[in-house]
Amino acid sequence: MTEIQYRLPQQRRVGEFPGPNSRALAERRADVVASGAASGVPVYAADADGGVIVDVDGNSFIDLGSGIAVTSVGASHPAVASAVAEQAARFTHTCFMVTPYEGYVELAEELARVTPGDHEKRSVLFNSGAEAVENAVKIARHATGRKAIVVFDHAYHGRTNLTMALTAKAMPYKTGFGPFAPEVYRVPMSYPYREEAEIKGEDAAQRAITMIDKQIGADQVAAILIEPIQGEGGFIVPAEGFLPALADWAKEKGIAFIADEVQSGFCRTGAWFASEHEGLVPDIVTMAKGIAGGLPISAVTGRAELLDAVHPGGLGGTYGGNPIACAAALAAIGVMREADLSSRAQQIEGIVLPRLRAVDEALGEQSVIGDIRGRGAMLAFELVQPGTARTTKEPNPQAAKAIAAACLEAGVVILTSGTYGNVIRLLPPLVISDGLLAVALDVLESAVQAQV
Repeated sequence: MTEIQYRLPQQRRVGEFPGPNSRALAERRADVVASGAASGVPVYAADADGGVIVDVDGNSFIDLGSGIAVTSVGASHPAVASAVAEQAARFTHTCFMVTPYEGYVELAEELARVTPGDHEKRSVLFNSGAEAVENAVKIARHATGRKAIVVFDHAYHGRTNLTMALTAKAMPYKTGFGPFAPEVYRVPMSYPYREEAEIKGEDAAQRAITMIDKQIGADQVAAILIEPIQGEGGFIVPAEGFLPALADWAKEKGIAFIADEVQSGFCRTGAWFASEHEGLVPDIVTMAKGIAGGLPISAVTGRAELLDAVHPGGLGGTYGGNPIACAAALAAIGVMREADLSSRAQQIEGIVLPRLRAVDEALGEQSVIGDIRGRGAMLAFELVQPGTARTTKEPNPQAAKAIAAACLEAGVVILTSGTYGNVIRLLPPLVISDGLLAVALDVLESAVQAQV
C-alpha cells in the first residue's frame, strides 16, 4: 500500500463517554427521529479520517466497522472529497433516464473491468444494496421467464419487501413487516463450524441442489442468489468447492447465478470481489457499500444477454447513478487501484488472524472463541459459552454484546453480527495504519479475556 497522509491524528482518545454534546443530541433525537432507526453507538460523529472517528465531544475512536464495510478508502479521502466537490459545482442531478451524463457511462466501464470474467457485460446503477439485489432478481426473472428465487440459511440481502423475503433473520429485519414477496425458497448454507459432521463443499452443494430439485424443480428457478461470504449471517465462509459446484449446476440448468457482493466487494476480502477466491464468474454481481467511499450508490453488473433482455425503461430510478455518487465511485476505485488495497486487505488479515488465534490458544479449554474465520479485512470470530467450543458450540450473544460495549468504552468501534447474535465482525478501513490497528487489537484482546 502506498503511504497514506492522514488529515486527523490517528489515535485513540476517550474522555467522558458519552460526552455532554452527544447526550444533548440524543435528547434532540428522541423528539424527532423514529425509534425504529436505532444506532449501536451512543456518540455522534463530527469528523472521520483514515482509521478514526471523532465525536462531537472530541473523543477519537478507532474504527473497526467502516460504516459496515463502506468507508474502505476512509471516510474523507481527499480524492473522493475533491471529486464530489468538483461534480457538485457542475450539476447535482439531471436523472440519467432524462438527460444522461458521462460519469454513469465511465463507472459502468470500470465495473466491466473489475468484476469477474471477460465476457461482455452491462451495468445499471441504483442507490442501495437492497435496490441492487431487488433489480438483479427482476432481471433474472425477466431474462429466464421463470419465477423462483433460491436463497440460503443465514442470508442477508436487504430491508425492502422483496429483500426481506430473501433475508433469513427475523429480528430485527422481518418481524412484524410481512407478508413478504412470494416465490422465494431457502436451502441450507455451507456453515463449516456448525455442520453436524464435517462435510465437503461439493457435498454441501449437492445437499442444496437435491432440495431445489425436490421442492422447487430446476426448470422453475430463475436465479440462485448467494453472498460468497455471508455478512450479517456472521461472515460465514462456505467450505471450499461449495460455490463452484452451485455455479456449475446453475449454468447446466439455465439458472442465473447471482453473487451478492454488497458487503464483500471492492478489495474488502483481498481481491476485488470475494467470488474470485475460488475462480467464480457469476452471471450477475450486485454491489454497493465500499464502491464510493461513503456516497450512496449501488450497481448490478452482469452478462450482456441477461441485462439487455429487459425492455427499455424496465430498469432505473430517479436517483440511480447520481452524478455526484458516480464521481465518488470513480475516485474511490482509483484509490483502490493506485494504493493496491486488495493487497492491503491481505496484510490486515495477516496481522489480525494470528492475534485472534493467539488469544484463543491462551484461553485454553475455557475459551469463548468457537471459530475464527473470514478473508482479507472481512474477519470475524464466533463466541460460544465457555468450554463448549468443541462440544455443543452453544452460542454466547451476551459475550458479543459485552465485548462490543467494552471496546467502545475503551475507544474502539466494533460490530456484532450472526444469526445467533454471537459474532464479532471486524471491518477496518483498508487505509488504517498498522500501529492504530495494533492498538485496537490490544483493546479487543482485553475485552475477550474478560469474558472467561
